[in-house]
Amino acid sequence: MAEKKWILILSLTFIIAVSQVHHLYMGELTSIMLEKLQQWRKPFNNGGKNLAIGPNLTACHSSYGRPDLLVYCCPPGFQNPVPFTDFKFPDPSPVRVRRPAHLLNESFIAKYNKALSIMKSLPYDDPRSFHRQANLHCQFCTGAYEMLNSSGSELNIHRTWMFFPWHRMMIYFHERILGSLIGDDTFALPFWAWDIPDGMTIPDFYVDKSSPFFHSQRDFSHFPPRVADLDYSPDDNDPRFDRKEQTETNLAFMYNRMVSGAKKTELFMGCTYKAGDKNCDSPGTIESAPHNTLHTWIGSGLNPGREDMGKFYSAAKDPVFYAHHSNIDRLWEVWRDINDRKLDIDDSDWLNSFFLFYDENLNLVKIKVKDVLDITKLGYSYEEVHRPWLNHRPPPSVPPEQARRITNLKQNENPVFSSDFRRVLDGKLTVTVNRSVKREKVDEEETVVVYGIVVRGNEYVKFDVYVNLSDDTKINPKFREFAGTFAYIPGGGRGGPNLKKMKLKLGISELLKDLKADEDESIWVTLVPRTTSCSNVSIEGIKIEYIK
Repeated sequence: MAEKKWILILSLTFIIAVSQVHHLYMGELTSIMLEKLQQWRKPFNNGGKNLAIGPNLTACHSSYGRPDLLVYCCPPGFQNPVPFTDFKFPDPSPVRVRRPAHLLNESFIAKYNKALSIMKSLPYDDPRSFHRQANLHCQFCTGAYEMLNSSGSELNIHRTWMFFPWHRMMIYFHERILGSLIGDDTFALPFWAWDIPDGMTIPDFYVDKSSPFFHSQRDFSHFPPRVADLDYSPDDNDPRFDRKEQTETNLAFMYNRMVSGAKKTELFMGCTYKAGDKNCDSPGTIESAPHNTLHTWIGSGLNPGREDMGKFYSAAKDPVFYAHHSNIDRLWEVWRDINDRKLDIDDSDWLNSFFLFYDENLNLVKIKVKDVLDITKLGYSYEEVHRPWLNHRPPPSVPPEQARRITNLKQNENPVFSSDFRRVLDGKLTVTVNRSVKREKVDEEETVVVYGIVVRGNEYVKFDVYVNLSDDTKINPKFREFAGTFAYIPGGGRGGPNLKKMKLKLGISELLKDLKADEDESIWVTLVPRTTSCSNVSIEGIKIEYIK
């Protein structure tokens, strides 16, 4: 019986293949045949489950750019299937070298100016146009598309392990389109190097009002010489620090995001997201901040959601978006390099997940995650820059022995909540978290998990997490007690406000060692609201988990 099934499978596969043209959908008969193939392959294919993600390009809908704003960013004519080709690696030379935006010379800026001007002049029905390029982010980051193999499930790449590869694909094709518009196959997008001191201001050419790089929907008070606040909250006194202290705080913050808080794949990449998954909603360190925080820092405070950069449906309308994400992409490579690529994902569903983009020749291209894991094969590289944050391991704000005496005294005078509770985060909250479950192996990472997080309302939400905080005057990422942050940009989906329960998972093994608390039976965890909107946040509890 099995032999007959395989003969039929091969026959049907041949019939489809001889059409010579790949289509995303190939008619009702083909759909039936493919469905049967999928069913018959089940006994021979990993239990019959193919959970790779892909978009259904003929199922696009209005979606929520903000919880109170329904937007429509579907491409024209999406209802009709379009032929596509499978991705092929470009010629190995020339290599496009992405350089720091603050070091670009006038010649390159003029070239980029010309390319962007042409792109902005293209009509909307041209998928290479700037408007259509910007709408890609709206489509894939607000749940406008359905998943191909999970009917009815919204596809949203944010707050998942799809965040890095999808954005790499987007800017890869964007870069090649720009180069083709000026006939330059060496053209490379610059990156805004906000993680190094010399690059922490918005690059000058983006604030030139006479250029296509300028965008009116920004917070003008954050223009140069203001240093970017990588841990930004719009409710803070702005600026929080002088230039020197802001720079030092940024470097310590980057150490947390790239090193001490990112020692395991899940912590850096985000949660596992597969076809039909409705539970994954936990971003990696870099995505939460400084990615989300800088989107918010750049966006205009005159708009309800700090649009354009402050909301995902509108963010890519701002040209600085592409320099921002070029740096995000670079930091993914840096993290892989720091860890000798030992933490790379080898899950077949992740590797085979795919998306579709138009290339510089107006071809629709199907590209898989596994296609974008080697930037050398993609034909681009990054100019090396110094990584000063690697040497900014923060010190405790108070000597650990002294901090222990202070926290013991506080606990005796004002007993804190247990770690299991239901609570609205309308003020600073400190809880005692039991560590009775110990690590099984030395290489396991201890994490503090804030779970059952529900956000109501339309506003940006941010709260920070500290461990064994003894001095409330030293609440700052430049101190070792800082464990991480929750930075949430609401929006997305087709059903209005997202009341899905989220969780925040923060690596703390190195932190506990530096605080000399790694042998303690319990720790103090303090949640510090950074936005007034935290009064719309409820939390079920805090616990300790270990990642192998």
